[in-house]
Amino acid sequence: MRPVMPVLATLMLFALFAPVAPALPAEPLNNGMMFGGQWAEANNTSVSTTNLSDLPAVVEVYTATWCENCVDVEHALDDVLANGGNIQQYHVHRAIGETQDPFGSEYIDARWNSKYGGNAPPAVVFNGTMKKIGSVTDEASLESEFSNIASNDLQLGEGTTSFSWTPTSTTNDQSGIVTWSLDIDAMHLENSTLNVTAWVVEGHAEFDEGSNGLGTYPHIVRDIIALGDELQGNTTIALPEPHDGNDLQIHLIYEIIPIPEEPDEPAESNESEGDDSLPFLSPMAVIALLAVSALVHNNRLNRTIRQVR
Repeated sequence: MRPVMPVLATLMLFALFAPVAPALPAEPLNNGMMFGGQWAEANNTSVSTTNLSDLPAVVEVYTATWCENCVDVEHALDDVLANGGNIQQYHVHRAIGETQDPFGSEYIDARWNSKYGGNAPPAVVFNGTMKKIGSVTDEASLESEFSNIASNDLQLGEGTTSFSWTPTSTTNDQSGIVTWSLDIDAMHLENSTLNVTAWVVEGHAEFDEGSNGLGTYPHIVRDIIALGDELQGNTTIALPEPHDGNDLQIHLIYEIIPIPEEPDEPAESNESEGDDSLPFLSPMAVIALLAVSALVHNNRLNRTIRQVR
C-alpha cells in the first residue's frame, strides 16, 4: 500500500494547484433585438400603453429542474429585480432529450437552439442581444453582472407600445384576443423584419421531484405564438393547459431581426482567355524538366570531349 500514498499526494497537490476555469463573460449576439414585456393575467381584461424607454429588459433564462447552478442564476436575477432593476424574466426549460423536467416544450427549446446556439443550462439572454453562459462571474457578484447587462439601453428612442388582452374563454378551452400597436422610429425597421409574438407564461408551478431543490418553478414559458409582422393588429389565440393552478399570463414581445445581406456573386471566369499563354507547371514538373535538361547537356559535353581526344 505504501507506493499508493505518493500517488495520492501528487493527485491532491495537482487538484489544489490546477487552474480554475475562467468565468465566461457575456457575449454579444448579432441576430436582432427583443423588447416588450407588457403582460396581463389570462383571466383578466387588461389595457396598457408604455413608453419604449420605460420597458423592462427582456431576460430569457435557459434552465432545468435538475440544474443546481440554475438556482444561483435565478436567485441573482430575483435580486436584481428586488433591488430596483427593471427586468422581466422568461424561463425556457430544456426539453429536447429531456427526461427529468416536465415544463419544457421541444418547439421552444428548438427555437432557443436555433436563435442562440445549443448549450447546457444555465444561460441567460438579455434583450436578444447579450448572452451569458454559466453561473460563474468575474465581477463582484452575479447580481452585479446581470444588473449591468440589463441596464444597457437599446436606444429605441421616443415611441410607445400599446397592449390589450380580452379573455374569451369557454368551459372547454381558454382563449382571448390580443391587440397591439407599436409606435417606433422607422429607422429601427430599415433592412429588418418585425416579428410580433405572444408569450404564454405560467406564473408558478410545483414539482417536488426537481433535483435542484426549488420545488416551485416561476416564469415558465409554455408557448410562443406568432401574431404577425405588422405594427398594429389583433388576433384570437388559444392558450395551453397550465401545469397546475390557474395563473397563466399573456406577454407581448417584439423582435426586430436584420435581413441578412446576400453575398456578392463571384465574377465569371473566362476560360477561353489565356489559351496562348504558357501552361501551368507544377514544381515537381519543373524539377523533372531541369533534371532532363542537365542530363542531355552532360551527355553532349561528354561526346564533345571524346571527339577532341
